Amino acid sequence: MPRAVSVTYAVWPTPAEVAAGAADLFTSAAITAANTRGQARIAISGGTTPRAMFALLADPSQPYFARVPWEKLQLFWVDERTVPPDHKDSNYGMTKAAMLDHVPLPAANIHRIQGELEPEAAANHYEAEIRTSFRLEGAETPKFDLVLLGMGDDGHTASLFPHTEALHALGRIAVANRVEKMNTWRVTLTWPVINHARRVAFLIEGAGKRDILRDVLLGEYDPETKPSQFIRPFSGKLSFLLDAAAAAALPYDPGQPPPYIGSLELK
Repeated sequence: MPRAVSVTYAVWPTPAEVAAGAADLFTSAAITAANTRGQARIAISGGTTPRAMFALLADPSQPYFARVPWEKLQLFWVDERTVPPDHKDSNYGMTKAAMLDHVPLPAANIHRIQGELEPEAAANHYEAEIRTSFRLEGAETPKFDLVLLGMGDDGHTASLFPHTEALHALGRIAVANRVEKMNTWRVTLTWPVINHARRVAFLIEGAGKRDILRDVLLGEYDPETKPSQFIRPFSGKLSFLLDAAAAAALPYDPGQPPPYIGSLELK
């Protein structure tokens, strides 16, 4: 049975406003975690909206740069392509160009997935690094302070694609996942690990995501086909940051000043 969760979605008119909302969420989560637990552990994704968020976080003229406790931030990735870090498709490489090259985040606090390794080796290395960083014992699961996700037009999130083996990797932290339709491998956090995070948020924009977002939230529960439906955090709360085009099929009141706020109960 799926876990019941309360969904809150914030809707802004434009993608730029979504990026600003995401930067604010990132900053506030980092501050709260650093003040409460001494450090902030955040896992990020690739994509257009995160890139715009990273640029805002790295811009000294914006309010976020000076507020983020960079020295107390431990940065992780939700998933990675099996490419070297300087490859144009690397999630790490995109983050480095947009943010890491411009902020005072210590190199030791950057925990990238080594996509240049063989997929299984990359997954094993990443899982070992997470276990070491979180000081996990035995079968303990890491608890990230914030996980930021995207959603593909096929309903995948992270690199958890429909009908792939990673959907069944319940005892692992990170796995290599063969994606036959793309003829490639990915390395990804597993969905039980994502669900253990203190805060989980999807960043989604564009009219091309309207229908799949509606199906994931309002359609039949079929996570094998729509893996984003596996994301039901143990906290009982799940957030979405959306632009108006992506949210067009969801109920909300556009008459209120942005961000427009909507909510759903997933049973």
